[in-house]
Amino acid sequence: MLTGLQRAAFPLAIAQTLTWASLYYSFPALLPTWQAALGWSKSELSGAFTLALVVSAIAAPLAGSLIDRGYGRAVLAGGMMLGALLLVALPEVSEVWHFYLIWAGIGLAMSASLYEACFTVITRVIGSQARQVITVVTLLGGFAGTLAFPAAHLMAEAFGWQAAVRVFAAVVLFISVPFAIFGLGCLRPFTETLEPAKPGTSGKIMAHPTFWMLGVAFCAIGLAHGAILTHLLFILQESGLSVWLAVVVVSMIGPMQVVGRVFMMLTAGRVSTFGVAVACYTLMIMATAALLATRFNIWMAFVFVAFHGAGYGVASIVRPVMTAELLGRQSFGAVFGMLAIPFMMGFALGPTAAAVVSELAGYNTVIAGAGVILAGGLIAIIAARRMAPTNTDFHGIRSAEG
Repeated sequence: MLTGLQRAAFPLAIAQTLTWASLYYSFPALLPTWQAALGWSKSELSGAFTLALVVSAIAAPLAGSLIDRGYGRAVLAGGMMLGALLLVALPEVSEVWHFYLIWAGIGLAMSASLYEACFTVITRVIGSQARQVITVVTLLGGFAGTLAFPAAHLMAEAFGWQAAVRVFAAVVLFISVPFAIFGLGCLRPFTETLEPAKPGTSGKIMAHPTFWMLGVAFCAIGLAHGAILTHLLFILQESGLSVWLAVVVVSMIGPMQVVGRVFMMLTAGRVSTFGVAVACYTLMIMATAALLATRFNIWMAFVFVAFHGAGYGVASIVRPVMTAELLGRQSFGAVFGMLAIPFMMGFALGPTAAAVVSELAGYNTVIAGAGVILAGGLIAIIAARRMAPTNTDFHGIRSAEG
């Protein structure tokens, strides 16, 4: 049975799911259509999405700092509105640089409206209870891609891609924005009071070794996931899977993320966040071994997708919760925003790095390299826990007596 706090999270979950589907997944869903309709190459088009991710990473600390100053609702709703307006402008592009400019703007909108910003607001408001809400939000959010791909295809086939992106824009503007505002209002009864941040707190936290270990750990997740996911169809077909079976395997990653998040929700209170984090990295390392074994037994592909999907799905919850538990909530927006940079940069650079390595040494090297990177991430997360500060200045929840 869901708690009152978890029920309060559902408006935010709906807003995040629809925003992810519209601002993020609409790009890969419509990429083949754009290639045929606009006449630009796949690499030209894909570069715009990479630019959006890089801009999102760079802008994340700014969004976090604004949230720290009490503008959480404005940041989240404003980011969604900006993204919707830019989607409306997308059908008007006539030059490739127009396309890049709009997607750079959408990247800015993503930094203020997707998981990083949403989880920062939630953690700032309800602190130690954030894990429950974040789990519910990501639980539903795992279906964003499942929703976006068929919706984009059907709308583009029936009415053209221009109508499809306008519908995505309308969904964000008229559904996501109201639900986000309403959802944040529903969290108010569960608010935990936070001591005002002392001057220089964020700089002090970012100088601590725990911050850097978390950055390494999060970068490892983004880099490995970005490298494998983008090339997964090629990897699976090279391992002997037919095209349709490879598509089935890839399509299961989203549902497996949801399975991992459901398990985390069911074990809430019985398994520590650190224990979940270790399990997350371990599952993803085991997944790379299963992927390597797929060329000997094609059914190992399903073992891979189960482990990788569940591990990565849980990582979305682990990142903000571990950050708050190890570094506290003082200046959390700025701190978590800075930690979003290595994660998003890893995710953005992973596909290109994998392409270069695969051309030089083959996909087996890419997979093995991802496993080594994830092992490094596991070591970093363990080190971060051991180095975590005990200074109460880093943990700003006011006591009842205060």
